[in-house]
Amino acid sequence: MINESTAERLIERALAHGADFAEVYAERWKNRSLRLLDLEVQEATSGIEYGAGIRLFFGTRVVYAYSNDLSETNLLEVTDTLARLGGEAGKVDEKGAGGLDFRKALPEGRHAPELPFEARDKRWRIDRLSEADRAARVGPEIKKVQIHLLEWDQDILVANSEGLWTSDRRVRTRYMVTAIAENEHGMQTGFEGPGLAVGLELFDLEPPAEHGRAAGEQALTRLRAKPAPAGPMPVVIGNAFGGVIFHEALGHLLETTSVARKTSVLTGKLGEKIASEVVTYVDDGTIPHGWGSSEYDDEGAPTERTVLIDKGVLKSYMVDRWGSLMTGYRTTGSGRRQNYTFAPTSRMRNTFIEAGGASIESLFEGIEYGLYAKKLGGGQVKPGSGEYNFAVQEGYIIRNGRIEEPVKGAMLVGKGPESIQRIVAVAGDRKNASGMCGSLSGTIPVEVGQPHLLISEIVVGGEG
Repeated sequence: MINESTAERLIERALAHGADFAEVYAERWKNRSLRLLDLEVQEATSGIEYGAGIRLFFGTRVVYAYSNDLSETNLLEVTDTLARLGGEAGKVDEKGAGGLDFRKALPEGRHAPELPFEARDKRWRIDRLSEADRAARVGPEIKKVQIHLLEWDQDILVANSEGLWTSDRRVRTRYMVTAIAENEHGMQTGFEGPGLAVGLELFDLEPPAEHGRAAGEQALTRLRAKPAPAGPMPVVIGNAFGGVIFHEALGHLLETTSVARKTSVLTGKLGEKIASEVVTYVDDGTIPHGWGSSEYDDEGAPTERTVLIDKGVLKSYMVDRWGSLMTGYRTTGSGRRQNYTFAPTSRMRNTFIEAGGASIESLFEGIEYGLYAKKLGGGQVKPGSGEYNFAVQEGYIIRNGRIEEPVKGAMLVGKGPESIQRIVAVAGDRKNASGMCGSLSGTIPVEVGQPHLLISEIVVGGEG
Protein backbone atom coordinates (compact mmCIF):
# COMPACT_ATOMS: atom_id res chain seq x y z
CA MET A 1 0.00 0.00 0.00
CA ILE A 2 2.40 2.69 1.29
CA ASN A 3 6.02 1.95 2.17
CA GLU A 4 7.91 3.31 5.17
CA SER A 5 9.91 5.88 3.24
CA THR A 6 6.77 7.41 1.71
CA ALA A 7 4.98 7.50 5.07
CA GLU A 8 8.04 9.10 6.64
CA ARG A 9 8.26 11.79 3.95
CA LEU A 10 4.55 12.63 4.28
CA ILE A 11 4.78 12.94 8.05
CA GLU A 12 7.98 14.97 7.98
CA ARG A 13 6.45 17.30 5.37
CA ALA A 14 3.41 17.84 7.60
CA LEU A 15 5.55 18.58 10.65
CA ALA A 16 7.68 20.97 8.62
CA HIS A 17 4.47 22.87 7.82
CA GLY A 18 3.87 23.30 11.56
CA ALA A 19 1.47 20.41 12.24
CA ASP A 20 1.51 19.21 15.84
CA PHE A 21 0.54 15.68 14.82
CA ALA A 22 0.33 13.84 11.49
CA GLU A 23 -1.24 10.52 10.60
CA VAL A 24 -1.30 8.43 7.42
CA TYR A 25 -3.99 5.78 6.96
CA ALA A 26 -4.07 3.39 4.02
CA GLU A 27 -6.25 0.40 3.16
CA ARG A 28 -6.95 -2.27 0.59
CA TRP A 29 -10.44 -3.77 0.77
CA LYS A 30 -11.75 -6.78 -1.18
CA ASN A 31 -15.51 -7.24 -0.99
CA ARG A 32 -18.11 -9.61 -2.43
CA SER A 33 -21.90 -9.52 -2.47
CA LEU A 34 -24.30 -12.32 -3.43
CA ARG A 35 -28.05 -11.72 -3.34
CA LEU A 36 -30.72 -14.37 -3.94
CA LEU A 37 -34.50 -14.02 -4.30
CA ASP A 38 -36.32 -17.35 -4.12
CA LEU A 39 -32.95 -18.95 -4.93
CA GLU A 40 -32.53 -16.99 -8.15
CA VAL A 41 -29.32 -14.95 -8.26
CA GLN A 42 -30.19 -11.25 -8.35
CA GLU A 43 -26.70 -9.89 -7.72
CA ALA A 44 -23.18 -11.31 -7.70
CA THR A 45 -20.52 -8.64 -7.48
CA SER A 46 -16.97 -8.26 -6.24
CA GLY A 47 -14.50 -5.42 -6.12
CA ILE A 48 -11.32 -4.01 -4.66
CA GLU A 49 -11.12 -0.57 -3.05
CA TYR A 50 -7.90 1.08 -2.02
CA GLY A 51 -6.80 4.52 -0.96
CA ALA A 52 -5.19 6.61 1.73
CA GLY A 53 -6.16 9.42 4.07
CA ILE A 54 -3.97 12.04 5.74
CA ARG A 55 -4.96 13.75 8.98
CA LEU A 56 -3.18 16.73 10.51
CA PHE A 57 -3.65 18.38 13.90
CA PHE A 58 -2.85 22.06 14.40
CA GLY A 59 -3.66 22.48 18.07
CA THR A 60 -7.30 21.43 18.30
CA ARG A 61 -7.94 22.15 14.63
CA VAL A 62 -8.03 18.96 12.55
CA VAL A 63 -7.96 18.68 8.75
CA TYR A 64 -8.36 15.53 6.68
CA ALA A 65 -8.16 14.59 3.03
CA TYR A 66 -7.99 11.33 1.07
CA SER A 67 -7.03 10.00 -2.35
CA ASN A 68 -6.93 6.70 -4.24
CA ASP A 69 -3.76 7.84 -6.00
CA LEU A 70 -1.10 6.43 -3.70
CA SER A 71 1.91 7.85 -5.50
CA GLU A 72 4.27 9.76 -3.24
CA THR A 73 4.08 12.84 -5.44
CA ASN A 74 0.30 13.01 -5.18
CA LEU A 75 0.20 12.38 -1.43
CA LEU A 76 2.79 15.09 -0.82
CA GLU A 77 0.54 17.51 -2.73
CA VAL A 78 -2.39 16.42 -0.56
CA THR A 79 -0.29 17.05 2.54
CA ASP A 80 0.71 20.53 1.33
CA THR A 81 -2.92 21.41 0.60
CA LEU A 82 -4.02 20.21 4.04
CA ALA A 83 -1.29 22.26 5.70
CA ARG A 84 -2.52 25.42 3.96
CA LEU A 85 -6.04 24.68 5.21
CA GLY A 86 -5.05 23.79 8.74
CA GLY A 87 -2.31 26.19 9.66
CA GLU A 88 -0.33 29.15 8.54
CA ALA A 89 1.90 27.20 6.18
CA GLY A 90 4.68 29.11 4.58
CA LYS A 91 7.91 27.82 3.11
CA VAL A 92 8.51 24.19 3.98
CA ASP A 93 11.55 23.64 6.20
CA GLU A 94 12.54 19.99 5.96
CA LYS A 95 15.52 20.16 8.31
CA GLY A 96 15.53 17.03 10.34
CA ALA A 97 13.57 15.02 7.77
CA GLY A 98 14.25 11.31 7.98
CA GLY A 99 14.39 11.26 11.77
CA LEU A 100 11.35 9.02 12.34
CA ASP A 101 11.96 5.57 13.75
CA PHE A 102 8.73 3.61 13.36
CA ARG A 103 7.75 1.17 16.11
CA LYS A 104 5.95 -1.65 14.35
CA ALA A 105 2.84 -3.16 15.92
CA LEU A 106 1.70 -6.17 13.92
CA PRO A 107 -1.53 -8.14 14.37
CA GLU A 108 -1.39 -11.42 16.28
CA GLY A 109 -4.13 -12.98 14.17
CA ARG A 110 -6.67 -13.30 17.00
CA HIS A 111 -9.54 -12.96 14.54
CA ALA A 112 -7.96 -14.82 11.60
CA PRO A 113 -10.43 -16.84 9.46
CA GLU A 114 -10.31 -20.63 9.37
CA LEU A 115 -12.04 -21.10 6.01
CA PRO A 116 -10.82 -18.49 3.49
CA PHE A 117 -13.17 -17.10 0.87
CA GLU A 118 -11.07 -18.67 -1.91
CA ALA A 119 -11.64 -22.16 -0.47
CA ARG A 120 -15.21 -22.42 -1.82
CA ASP A 121 -16.89 -21.50 -5.10
CA LYS A 122 -20.16 -19.69 -5.79
CA ARG A 123 -22.08 -22.96 -6.18
CA TRP A 124 -21.11 -23.96 -2.63
CA ARG A 125 -22.30 -20.61 -1.32
CA ILE A 126 -25.65 -20.92 -3.10
CA ASP A 127 -26.10 -24.44 -1.71
CA ARG A 128 -25.50 -23.23 1.86
CA LEU A 129 -27.82 -20.25 1.42
CA SER A 130 -30.45 -22.62 0.00
CA GLU A 131 -30.62 -24.24 3.43
CA ALA A 132 -31.89 -20.94 4.83
CA ASP A 133 -34.42 -20.55 2.00
CA ARG A 134 -35.91 -24.02 2.53
CA ALA A 135 -36.07 -23.63 6.30
CA ALA A 136 -37.75 -20.21 6.07
CA ARG A 137 -40.75 -21.66 4.24
CA VAL A 138 -42.52 -22.76 7.42
CA GLY A 139 -45.98 -22.36 5.95
CA PRO A 140 -47.83 -21.60 2.72
CA GLU A 141 -48.08 -17.95 3.76
CA ILE A 142 -44.34 -17.50 3.15
CA LYS A 143 -44.36 -16.10 -0.37
CA LYS A 144 -40.81 -14.88 -0.87
CA VAL A 145 -37.39 -15.36 0.74
CA GLN A 146 -34.48 -13.01 0.09
CA ILE A 147 -30.94 -13.79 1.22
CA HIS A 148 -27.94 -11.47 1.01
CA LEU A 149 -24.38 -12.65 1.64
CA LEU A 150 -21.60 -10.13 2.35
CA GLU A 151 -17.89 -10.95 2.52
CA TRP A 152 -14.99 -8.60 3.04
CA ASP A 153 -11.26 -8.80 3.55
CA GLN A 154 -9.66 -5.51 4.58
CA ASP A 155 -6.00 -4.69 5.21
CA ILE A 156 -5.19 -1.39 6.92
CA LEU A 157 -2.03 0.53 7.79
CA VAL A 158 -1.65 3.44 10.22
CA ALA A 159 1.56 5.46 10.61
CA ASN A 160 1.87 8.66 12.63
CA SER A 161 4.30 11.29 13.83
CA GLU A 162 4.71 9.58 17.20
CA GLY A 163 6.50 6.76 15.39
CA LEU A 164 3.54 4.37 15.36
CA TRP A 165 3.38 1.85 12.53
CA THR A 166 0.39 -0.48 12.83
CA SER A 167 -1.17 -2.92 10.40
CA ASP A 168 -4.31 -4.99 10.82
CA ARG A 169 -6.40 -7.42 8.79
CA ARG A 170 -10.17 -7.60 9.17
CA VAL A 171 -12.12 -10.49 7.59
CA ARG A 172 -15.89 -10.42 8.06
CA THR A 173 -18.81 -12.48 6.76
CA ARG A 174 -22.52 -11.91 7.19
CA TYR A 175 -25.70 -13.27 5.61
CA MET A 176 -29.16 -11.79 6.00
CA VAL A 177 -32.44 -13.67 5.57
CA THR A 178 -35.72 -11.85 4.97
CA ALA A 179 -38.89 -13.94 4.86
CA ILE A 180 -42.07 -12.32 3.51
CA ALA A 181 -45.45 -13.73 4.59
CA GLU A 182 -48.79 -12.70 3.11
CA ASN A 183 -52.48 -13.58 3.52
CA GLU A 184 -55.81 -11.85 3.10
CA HIS A 185 -55.04 -9.56 6.06
CA GLY A 186 -51.79 -8.15 4.73
CA MET A 187 -48.05 -8.75 4.53
CA GLN A 188 -45.39 -9.10 7.23
CA THR A 189 -41.66 -9.81 7.26
CA GLY A 190 -39.19 -11.67 9.45
CA PHE A 191 -35.45 -11.02 9.53
CA GLU A 192 -32.28 -12.71 10.76
CA GLY A 193 -28.77 -11.43 10.01
CA PRO A 194 -25.87 -13.24 11.73
CA GLY A 195 -22.35 -11.94 11.12
CA LEU A 196 -18.89 -12.50 12.62
CA ALA A 197 -15.25 -11.60 12.02
CA VAL A 198 -14.63 -14.95 10.37
CA GLY A 199 -14.42 -16.49 6.90
CA LEU A 200 -16.85 -18.99 5.41
CA GLU A 201 -16.88 -20.98 8.65
CA LEU A 202 -19.73 -18.60 9.56
CA PHE A 203 -22.08 -21.11 7.90
CA ASP A 204 -21.10 -23.75 10.47
CA LEU A 205 -21.02 -21.37 13.44
CA GLU A 206 -24.41 -19.86 12.52
CA PRO A 207 -26.35 -22.61 10.66
CA PRO A 208 -28.42 -21.17 7.77
CA ALA A 209 -31.37 -23.50 8.43
CA GLU A 210 -31.63 -22.26 12.02
CA HIS A 211 -31.74 -18.60 11.03
CA GLY A 212 -33.96 -19.20 8.01
CA ARG A 213 -36.52 -20.96 10.17
CA ALA A 214 -36.41 -18.16 12.74
CA ALA A 215 -37.06 -15.54 10.02
CA GLY A 216 -40.00 -17.53 8.64
CA GLU A 217 -41.57 -18.12 12.03
CA GLN A 218 -41.20 -14.47 12.93
CA ALA A 219 -43.04 -13.44 9.73
CA LEU A 220 -45.90 -15.86 10.47
CA THR A 221 -46.16 -14.66 14.06
CA ARG A 222 -46.48 -11.06 12.94
CA LEU A 223 -49.06 -12.07 10.34
CA ARG A 224 -51.44 -13.43 13.01
CA ALA A 225 -50.71 -10.71 15.58
CA LYS A 226 -53.35 -8.33 16.94
CA PRO A 227 -52.82 -4.54 17.18
CA ALA A 228 -50.63 -3.60 20.14
CA PRO A 229 -52.02 -1.64 23.09
CA ALA A 230 -50.79 1.82 24.01
CA GLY A 231 -49.75 3.47 27.25
CA PRO A 232 -47.09 3.22 29.99
CA MET A 233 -46.45 -0.33 31.16
CA PRO A 234 -43.70 -2.69 32.32
CA VAL A 235 -41.71 -4.13 29.42
CA VAL A 236 -39.49 -7.19 29.22
CA ILE A 237 -36.97 -6.77 26.39
CA GLY A 238 -35.42 -9.83 24.77
CA ASN A 239 -31.71 -10.56 24.55
CA ALA A 240 -29.35 -10.16 21.55
CA PHE A 241 -30.72 -7.43 19.26
CA GLY A 242 -32.78 -6.08 22.15
CA GLY A 243 -29.57 -4.26 23.01
CA VAL A 244 -30.02 -1.93 20.05
CA ILE A 245 -32.16 0.39 22.16
CA PHE A 246 -29.26 1.15 24.50
CA HIS A 247 -26.71 1.19 21.70
CA GLU A 248 -28.62 4.03 20.08
CA ALA A 249 -30.10 5.83 23.08
CA LEU A 250 -27.20 5.44 25.51
CA GLY A 251 -24.03 4.28 23.74
CA HIS A 252 -23.81 7.26 21.41
CA LEU A 253 -24.07 9.56 24.42
CA LEU A 254 -20.88 7.97 25.81
CA GLU A 255 -18.73 8.57 22.71
CA THR A 256 -16.40 11.56 22.95
CA THR A 257 -17.73 12.52 19.52
CA SER A 258 -20.60 14.05 21.52
CA VAL A 259 -19.08 14.27 25.01
CA ALA A 260 -16.20 16.53 23.91
CA ARG A 261 -18.66 18.90 22.24
CA LYS A 262 -20.85 18.90 25.36
CA THR A 263 -23.83 17.82 23.27
CA SER A 264 -24.42 14.71 25.40
CA VAL A 265 -26.55 14.84 28.55
CA LEU A 266 -23.95 12.51 30.12
CA THR A 267 -21.03 14.91 29.69
CA GLY A 268 -19.12 15.47 32.94
CA LYS A 269 -20.82 12.67 34.87
CA LEU A 270 -17.87 10.30 35.44
CA GLY A 271 -18.16 8.71 38.87
CA GLU A 272 -21.87 9.47 39.16
CA LYS A 273 -24.65 6.90 39.43
CA ILE A 274 -26.52 7.17 36.15
CA ALA A 275 -28.18 3.74 35.92
CA SER A 276 -29.77 1.05 38.00
CA GLU A 277 -27.23 -0.85 40.11
CA VAL A 278 -28.08 -4.07 38.23
CA VAL A 279 -26.61 -2.53 35.06
CA THR A 280 -23.02 -3.02 33.92
CA TYR A 281 -22.51 -1.69 30.39
CA VAL A 282 -19.43 -2.66 28.37
CA ASP A 283 -17.89 -1.85 25.00
CA ASP A 284 -15.44 -4.59 24.01
CA GLY A 285 -13.39 -4.61 20.81
CA THR A 286 -11.44 -7.72 21.81
CA ILE A 287 -14.19 -10.38 21.66
CA PRO A 288 -12.75 -13.21 19.55
CA HIS A 289 -14.29 -12.98 16.06
CA GLY A 290 -16.87 -10.42 17.20
CA TRP A 291 -18.58 -8.63 14.30
CA GLY A 292 -17.24 -5.29 15.61
CA SER A 293 -13.87 -6.62 16.83
CA SER A 294 -10.38 -5.85 15.57
CA GLU A 295 -6.88 -6.03 17.02
CA TYR A 296 -6.25 -2.33 16.44
CA ASP A 297 -8.57 0.58 15.83
CA ASP A 298 -8.38 2.88 12.81
CA GLU A 299 -5.94 5.16 14.63
CA GLY A 300 -3.55 2.26 15.25
CA ALA A 301 -4.34 1.90 18.96
CA PRO A 302 -4.93 -1.56 20.48
CA THR A 303 -8.60 -2.31 21.08
CA GLU A 304 -9.69 -3.09 24.62
CA ARG A 305 -12.58 -4.03 26.86
CA THR A 306 -13.94 -0.74 28.24
CA VAL A 307 -16.36 -0.88 31.19
CA LEU A 308 -18.55 2.16 30.63
CA ILE A 309 -21.01 1.70 33.50
CA ASP A 310 -20.20 -0.51 36.49
CA LYS A 311 -23.19 -1.41 38.68
CA GLY A 312 -24.89 1.81 37.71
CA VAL A 313 -21.87 4.13 38.05
CA LEU A 314 -20.39 5.84 34.97
CA LYS A 315 -16.75 4.75 34.75
CA SER A 316 -15.55 5.68 31.27
CA TYR A 317 -16.38 7.15 27.91
CA MET A 318 -15.31 5.79 24.52
CA VAL A 319 -12.36 7.96 23.57
CA ASP A 320 -10.51 8.52 20.29
CA ARG A 321 -7.39 10.69 19.78
CA TRP A 322 -9.32 13.91 19.12
CA GLY A 323 -11.63 13.20 22.05
CA SER A 324 -8.63 12.65 24.31
CA LEU A 325 -7.10 15.93 23.18
CA MET A 326 -10.31 17.82 23.91
CA THR A 327 -11.22 16.16 27.23
CA GLY A 328 -7.99 14.85 28.74
CA TYR A 329 -9.41 11.32 29.05
CA ARG A 330 -7.18 8.44 27.98
CA THR A 331 -7.83 6.85 24.60
CA THR A 332 -9.72 3.55 24.62
CA GLY A 333 -8.96 2.23 21.13
CA SER A 334 -12.33 3.48 19.89
CA GLY A 335 -11.29 5.45 16.78
CA ARG A 336 -13.18 3.91 13.85
CA ARG A 337 -14.14 4.78 10.28
CA GLN A 338 -16.03 3.19 7.41
CA ASN A 339 -13.05 3.44 5.05
CA TYR A 340 -10.27 5.79 3.96
CA THR A 341 -12.75 8.42 2.75
CA PHE A 342 -13.67 9.19 6.38
CA ALA A 343 -11.60 10.58 9.25
CA PRO A 344 -11.92 8.43 12.39
CA THR A 345 -14.18 9.36 15.28
CA SER A 346 -15.05 7.75 18.60
CA ARG A 347 -17.34 4.80 17.87
CA MET A 348 -18.78 1.72 19.54
CA ARG A 349 -17.43 -1.76 18.77
CA ASN A 350 -19.33 -4.58 20.57
CA THR A 351 -21.52 -2.89 23.19
CA PHE A 352 -23.74 -4.75 25.62
CA ILE A 353 -25.29 -5.00 29.07
CA GLU A 354 -23.59 -7.73 31.09
CA ALA A 355 -25.43 -10.78 32.39
CA GLY A 356 -27.24 -10.47 35.71
CA GLY A 357 -28.43 -12.94 38.31
CA ALA A 358 -32.18 -13.09 37.67
CA SER A 359 -33.89 -16.01 35.95
CA ILE A 360 -35.82 -15.29 32.76
CA GLU A 361 -39.01 -16.61 34.37
CA SER A 362 -38.71 -14.19 37.31
CA LEU A 363 -38.78 -11.19 34.98
CA PHE A 364 -42.40 -11.95 34.07
CA GLU A 365 -43.61 -12.80 37.57
CA GLY A 366 -45.89 -10.19 39.09
CA ILE A 367 -46.60 -8.35 35.82
CA GLU A 368 -50.38 -8.09 35.60
CA TYR A 369 -50.30 -6.45 32.19
CA GLY A 370 -47.27 -5.53 30.10
CA LEU A 371 -45.35 -6.11 26.90
CA TYR A 372 -42.72 -8.67 25.98
CA ALA A 373 -40.57 -7.06 23.27
CA LYS A 374 -38.87 -10.26 22.15
CA LYS A 375 -37.13 -8.64 19.21
CA LEU A 376 -36.66 -4.98 18.29
CA GLY A 377 -36.50 -3.44 14.83
CA GLY A 378 -35.45 -0.02 13.63
CA GLY A 379 -35.95 3.27 15.40
CA GLN A 380 -35.06 6.91 15.78
CA VAL A 381 -32.97 8.69 18.41
CA LYS A 382 -32.54 12.38 19.17
CA PRO A 383 -28.81 13.11 19.47
CA GLY A 384 -27.69 14.59 22.76
CA SER A 385 -30.73 13.71 24.85
CA GLY A 386 -31.13 10.02 23.97
CA GLU A 387 -34.87 10.36 23.31
CA TYR A 388 -35.89 7.33 21.27
CA ASN A 389 -38.70 5.44 19.61
CA PHE A 390 -38.12 1.86 18.49
CA ALA A 391 -40.36 -0.54 16.62
CA VAL A 392 -41.02 -3.92 18.20
CA GLN A 393 -40.36 -6.50 15.49
CA GLU A 394 -41.83 -9.34 17.51
CA GLY A 395 -43.95 -8.65 20.60
CA TYR A 396 -46.39 -10.37 22.96
CA ILE A 397 -48.80 -9.32 25.69
CA ILE A 398 -47.80 -10.26 29.24
CA ARG A 399 -50.86 -11.06 31.32
CA ASN A 400 -50.67 -12.20 34.95
CA GLY A 401 -47.05 -13.21 34.53
CA ARG A 402 -47.64 -15.24 31.37
CA ILE A 403 -46.66 -14.60 27.76
CA GLU A 404 -49.90 -14.47 25.81
CA GLU A 405 -51.01 -13.38 22.32
CA PRO A 406 -48.65 -11.76 19.77
CA VAL A 407 -49.14 -8.08 18.94
CA LYS A 408 -47.96 -5.88 16.07
CA GLY A 409 -47.38 -2.16 15.61
CA ALA A 410 -45.84 -1.59 19.05
CA MET A 411 -43.32 1.24 19.54
CA LEU A 412 -41.17 1.82 22.62
CA VAL A 413 -40.86 5.52 23.44
CA GLY A 414 -38.57 7.06 26.04
CA LYS A 415 -35.13 8.45 26.91
CA GLY A 416 -32.06 6.23 27.18
CA PRO A 417 -30.68 7.83 30.38
CA GLU A 418 -34.10 7.43 32.05
CA SER A 419 -34.83 3.92 30.78
CA ILE A 420 -31.51 2.55 32.02
CA GLN A 421 -32.40 3.78 35.52
CA ARG A 422 -35.67 1.83 35.35
CA ILE A 423 -34.07 -1.55 34.67
CA VAL A 424 -35.08 -3.55 37.74
CA ALA A 425 -33.85 -7.05 36.85
CA VAL A 426 -31.36 -8.56 34.41
CA ALA A 427 -31.24 -12.24 33.46
CA GLY A 428 -28.15 -14.33 32.79
CA ASP A 429 -28.65 -15.14 29.10
CA ARG A 430 -26.60 -12.40 27.43
CA LYS A 431 -26.26 -12.75 23.69
CA ASN A 432 -24.93 -10.35 21.07
CA ALA A 433 -26.23 -9.67 17.56
CA SER A 434 -24.58 -8.04 14.56
CA GLY A 435 -25.64 -4.79 12.92
CA MET A 436 -24.39 -1.71 11.12
CA CYS A 437 -24.09 1.70 12.77
CA GLY A 438 -23.96 5.04 10.97
CA SER A 439 -22.39 8.20 12.37
CA LEU A 440 -19.91 10.95 11.46
CA SER A 441 -17.23 8.51 10.32
CA GLY A 442 -19.54 6.43 8.14
CA THR A 443 -21.26 3.07 8.55
CA ILE A 444 -19.36 0.40 10.47
CA PRO A 445 -20.00 -3.14 11.80
CA VAL A 446 -21.00 -3.31 15.47
CA GLU A 447 -22.50 -5.81 17.86
CA VAL A 448 -25.30 -4.94 20.24
CA GLY A 449 -26.37 -7.17 23.07
CA GLN A 450 -27.90 -7.81 26.45
CA PRO A 451 -29.67 -10.52 28.46
CA HIS A 452 -33.43 -10.48 28.87
CA LEU A 453 -34.22 -7.59 31.20
CA LEU A 454 -37.20 -5.93 32.84
CA ILE A 455 -37.85 -2.19 32.66
CA SER A 456 -40.43 -1.08 35.21
CA GLU A 457 -42.14 1.33 32.82
CA ILE A 458 -41.86 2.41 29.20
CA VAL A 459 -44.43 4.28 27.14
CA VAL A 460 -45.72 1.90 24.47
CA GLY A 461 -47.19 3.40 21.34
CA GLY A 462 -49.57 0.98 19.66
CA GLU A 463 -52.52 0.54 17.36
CA GLY A 464 -54.98 -0.74 19.91
